[in-house]
Amino acid sequence: MTTKQNDRTPLAGVLTANAVSVTGNSLTLIGVPWFALETTGSPGKAGLVAFFAAVPVVLAAVAGGPVLDRIGRRRVSITSDLVCGLALTAIPLLHQTGLLRFWMLCALMAVTGLFHAPGETARYVLVPDLAGRAGTSLTRAASLYDAVARGARMTGAAIAGLLVAFMGPGTVLYIDAATFAVSALLVTATLRGVPSAEPLREGPRLSVARYRADLREGYSFLLRTRLMLGIMVMVMVTNGLNQSWSSVLLPVHAREELGGPAAQGLLVSVFAGCALAGALLYGAIGERFPRRVVFTAGFLIGGAPPYVVAALTDTTAPLLVTLAVSGLGIGVLNPILATVAYEQVPDELRSRVTGASTAGVLLTTPLGGLVAGLLVERVGLTATLLGIGTLYFLTTLSPMFFPAWRGMDAPPKNGPAGTAKGTDIAGVTEGADGAGGTAGGVSRTGPSIPAPAAGPAGTPPRR
Repeated sequence: MTTKQNDRTPLAGVLTANAVSVTGNSLTLIGVPWFALETTGSPGKAGLVAFFAAVPVVLAAVAGGPVLDRIGRRRVSITSDLVCGLALTAIPLLHQTGLLRFWMLCALMAVTGLFHAPGETARYVLVPDLAGRAGTSLTRAASLYDAVARGARMTGAAIAGLLVAFMGPGTVLYIDAATFAVSALLVTATLRGVPSAEPLREGPRLSVARYRADLREGYSFLLRTRLMLGIMVMVMVTNGLNQSWSSVLLPVHAREELGGPAAQGLLVSVFAGCALAGALLYGAIGERFPRRVVFTAGFLIGGAPPYVVAALTDTTAPLLVTLAVSGLGIGVLNPILATVAYEQVPDELRSRVTGASTAGVLLTTPLGGLVAGLLVERVGLTATLLGIGTLYFLTTLSPMFFPAWRGMDAPPKNGPAGTAKGTDIAGVTEGADGAGGTAGGVSRTGPSIPAPAAGPAGTPPRR
């Protein structure tokens, strides 16, 4: 079937659905930690909720890649949104009726974690095909995809902080559930009839043997390419650190020092707004500069500084300025990683490799909130912030010292993705991160592959 050219509706639909999804994710990002803190009073239990929300994300990403194409990316996205919306609705509903127990909160967050990763992956892997249909370049489409997410996160965080402060976190979860429904409707309406969004009709039927082969093919492609593997390991570490910030450290700091959820919403909103500016700036002029240099500088500026400043100050203004500068640095990461991944990974492998990459970069997220909560209770907030900030700084130095990262600027040896199935591109294939940000993420979108939004104010994508 020939691809319809200059058809912008599917790409616009996915971008709009993503905007709605990420807006809702910002509500979850602030609403769930405050709900856990208000109902339990314990940073450790808030971290435990984050742990149970993140573990299923990894499990779904590990095993889900080969299934996406067989079921169909459009169907997976819709089902994911509907299940997550129902699970989120149940949390405040059970709480209002007096039936909610702590284990139920953990279990319902686990359901959202299990289903949101496949839905996010399904939308992410459609971008190259939809960009071609719309007649736009991969770099521009990847930058626009991330910029829309950043803008939605900025708006959602500001709204969430005010809603939690004046209406309570339970109301925020109801609104978040509604965003899942809207996202599902948009995908239903705008991706109908798009071949790449429908189930795979050709090739062998899915069996246990075929499933294992498909799964192995995705992981093999990832593991034998040095740059992709290096990016995955780096972002795996930073995603865990990001999760500690968003699920425990920032909410506790806001509660104890900054005056409450409204301050947290302001901080996350400013960070997201500056990250949006960074993404748009890179989309406009980023192709003129070496990717590795820009990527390294962005991560160094955006990674460790917020942790250190939060540890050394008990007022909002210094942290606000720091997050504004950090946002500009973090904003360039996702477009770079998404462009590299779209260029290098063949279309027929994209779902499988994306699933494997997402699983890798999210591997530490279950531990991020859990460990941070325990550390805060044992050694205090300041020591935890300084320790995690130091680890973040050391991690972001890796592109400067490992030769494989030089391949980030090297064009594919065999041309654009899709020309060499499973080929090791010059020994180094550029991978996508997952920050996930998430940099998709765990936030509902984030640094490529799709994953957690990179940077301390963004969490791994929830959808």
